[in-house]
Amino acid sequence: MRMRIFVVVSVFLALSPAVFAQPAAKVACDRACLQKYIDQYLDAMLAHKVSPELFAKNCRFTENGVQLPLGGEGLWYGISGKGTYKFYVPDVETQQVAFIGTVKEGGAAPGAQTAPGAKTAQPATVAVAIRLKILNGLITEAEQLAIRPEQSLLGPAPASKFPPTGEAVEKMGAPNPIFAEVIPEAERPSREELVKTANYYFAGLQRNDGKGYYPFTDDCARFENGMQSTRECKKQFENNLKGIVSRIRDRRFVAVDRERGIVFAFGFFDHVQIDWTWQLAELFKIEKGQIRRIEAVFHRCPYGMNSGWSTYEQGMSEEIQSIR
Repeated sequence: MRMRIFVVVSVFLALSPAVFAQPAAKVACDRACLQKYIDQYLDAMLAHKVSPELFAKNCRFTENGVQLPLGGEGLWYGISGKGTYKFYVPDVETQQVAFIGTVKEGGAAPGAQTAPGAKTAQPATVAVAIRLKILNGLITEAEQLAIRPEQSLLGPAPASKFPPTGEAVEKMGAPNPIFAEVIPEAERPSREELVKTANYYFAGLQRNDGKGYYPFTDDCARFENGMQSTRECKKQFENNLKGIVSRIRDRRFVAVDRERGIVFAFGFFDHVQIDWTWQLAELFKIEKGQIRRIEAVFHRCPYGMNSGWSTYEQGMSEEIQSIR
């Protein structure tokens, strides 16, 4: 009897690893994998095809703060090519990826005939800022800004001393090598610490009196819409940018690349006195608790605009929103 019990127990123990084995956990998408989703997303827009192999059935999509049907509207309707500037911010921890780049929109339709003497319609270069959320191998959220050249239904847009944002970003060629520098693993701050440091930029700029806390390196530079706006961030905050911005709100930190110390955020700059709001995407390179480089793309939007991803209270708040 004892021998029979011993044999049964032995067989059970031998089989127990198989009996209790759990399915292997799905490996999270790594940096290269997340970047590939941006490429696939751009390819899908260019093909004007929402594939069930790439997008979740209920994938939510916004462009410039407005929720639209996914596919066929907004940039999905008019995209005609991809640009050359590509800046990826993969967030492995939250399985999100952000991107600043350029695309082409409009131009002559395929196969269109141009009348004798008429100019062929040329596509416009559009700056884009994109966030994608990946879950179970599919894109479940797609958020983008499309920053188009100024235009008028009645003719050419008024002349501006600044080049169109898409063209200026395209001329940058590629992200500055500073952004590719890897932070030693032992020195990498947490996601929350990096977001906190980046937020000092927003906190310091709004209602600025020149006496705030400005954690910038001595060589900190800032680029806005493809053009350099300063080589001395701290000096500019202390001496020039006083009382310029009334409120910086809906501060949504959507992607953090801890390996390279990069933080990507969406937000709004309100100028109460002139009833003016900038909608923007901004990224920060952070080293040892200080901001070394800043790049932003933005355009004017209706005053008080919401991101389309926040409640009214969140959209009017100046508090940090760490998006996961």
